[in-house]
Amino acid sequence: MTQDIPATAPVNPPCVINCAVYAPDGQRRDIAIEAISDALSVDDGSFVWIGLYEPDAAVLDTIQEEFGLHDLAIEDARKAHQRSKVEAYGDSLFIVANTAQVVDERIAYGETHIFLGRRYLVTVRHGASLSYAPARARLEREPELLAHGPASGLYAVLDTIVDNYLPIVDDLKQTLSTLEQDIVSDTFDRGIVTRLYDLKRDLIYMRVAVTPMQDVLAQLVRSNSALVPEDIRLYLRDVLDHSVRINETFDAMRDMLGTALTVNQSLVTLAQGEVVKRLAGWAALLAAPTLIASWYGMNFDAMPELHGKYSYLVLIGLVAIVVGALYAYLKKIRWL
Repeated sequence: MTQDIPATAPVNPPCVINCAVYAPDGQRRDIAIEAISDALSVDDGSFVWIGLYEPDAAVLDTIQEEFGLHDLAIEDARKAHQRSKVEAYGDSLFIVANTAQVVDERIAYGETHIFLGRRYLVTVRHGASLSYAPARARLEREPELLAHGPASGLYAVLDTIVDNYLPIVDDLKQTLSTLEQDIVSDTFDRGIVTRLYDLKRDLIYMRVAVTPMQDVLAQLVRSNSALVPEDIRLYLRDVLDHSVRINETFDAMRDMLGTALTVNQSLVTLAQGEVVKRLAGWAALLAAPTLIASWYGMNFDAMPELHGKYSYLVLIGLVAIVVGALYAYLKKIRWL
């Protein structure tokens, strides 16, 4: 009795994270990148989804040859450090989206370059970017959504990118909430100022990464391209709403942080003013007896008060009355 020998899994370079053909019914079949042409030669409604992470030039050249991608788009994908955008090259779309994730308690940024065609979806990740395996698994669990073709994968990837912003936003909100009590204190703390600077820097960098994503999604929602069917635009509109809310949250946090910094500076200035007032009050209390003592400390024989029997006691009483009256007045006006 003979046994069936299982087919060996396709061997791809390490930078090829995923390379699979999805049938219209949602069935997945992993292939080697050299077999892409064979898979596309059969027009049965299937499409190829490839995931790459920092691919080398040879892999990108192979991908370009297999799908006939434009030279400019491949050049952008090779160099990275691109702004978020949507560009059309013939019968394909090239999309750049900024990504972010927390690495060693700091926010790191990356990019995802997406090539969308009638029967293919290619994602190229650079820098800090989480895997899109959850996005693929989600679509595989929803074959009715996967039946919309590569555009469904585009939606899943963009939705994952925006969802990955949310934990970072929550961490920044928590940090701001924790600092609020320290921010409004009337004492100067260099550590608090440093943390506020770090928070403001993170807000600015995150806003630079997130805001263009809103424009990318808006272009896709308004696009008339046949590569993005109307049914998928409805899903993209939902992702756009999430992106808009995240941007609004950043704007609100930035305003709150700016206001808190201003309040902190004002409170510190007021506290310094209170200290100066108290010092001035005590200086006035010391100035009164000093003035009286210096007056009677002059060496003039013709001063009749110097020879009186009770002159010393009268002088002490006068100083006490003047200082007491001045203290009561300064206390009344809250200088002491």
